[in-house]
Amino acid sequence: MGMFVKKLSGMTKRLRIPPKTIPTVLPPAPLASALLLAASLFSAQPTMASDCGSTPAPGLDWSECTKKSLMLPSSELAGANLFGTDFSLTDLSGSNLTAANLEKANLVRAWLAGARAEKANFARVEAYRSSFANIIANGASFASAELQRADFSGAQLTGADFEKAELGRAHFKGAVLTGTRFSLANLSRAELTGATFEGPLSFDQAFLYLTRIEGLDLSAAKGLEQAQIDLACGDDKTKLPAGLSAPSSWPCASD
Repeated sequence: MGMFVKKLSGMTKRLRIPPKTIPTVLPPAPLASALLLAASLFSAQPTMASDCGSTPAPGLDWSECTKKSLMLPSSELAGANLFGTDFSLTDLSGSNLTAANLEKANLVRAWLAGARAEKANFARVEAYRSSFANIIANGASFASAELQRADFSGAQLTGADFEKAELGRAHFKGAVLTGTRFSLANLSRAELTGATFEGPLSFDQAFLYLTRIEGLDLSAAKGLEQAQIDLACGDDKTKLPAGLSAPSSWPCASD
């Protein structure tokens, strides 16, 4: 018996049971992937404009805000960030938009008559049937803007850029167009008659189908070719660059 107890005691010493190891608990692979995806989506969310509820003020941030069908005449918005802002059907007449960024803003049927917008950025705006009458927009950019039937009568547009703009049936009667660029613009049925300017205008590859140029002195215009003149509507008072001639279709019938 004593011999048996002695052997049992020796076996106990040799069978040392290691302390219990607690395994590290990891989330299942699908859950971990979902958490990583959620974190990446959250971090990728664009920062929303913080000033959407604020009143007009110079330099504010209304980017991507909705300001539709509002009465905002004479607003002070100089230097404001108005990228992608919805101003459709809004009255901004007489407002100060000097150096403001309105790129891709919605200005459909908006009213900007008499506004100040020197060096403002109107690139890629949508502004069908909008009024820019008597606006002061010297040095402003309207590049690639949608401006069909827009009214620029009496506007001051010295040095303005309308490259690749859609200007079908737009009106420029009485506008000051000194140094204005219409390169690659669609001016079909636009009204340039009555505009004033000193020095050359740029019409390089502009589409001039039935564009009204009666009485204009375009002798210093840049980029004009005979094919463009053949599509346009001038008269015996229209002056053309050297080498170009009036087509037999002039004058055009009233549109």
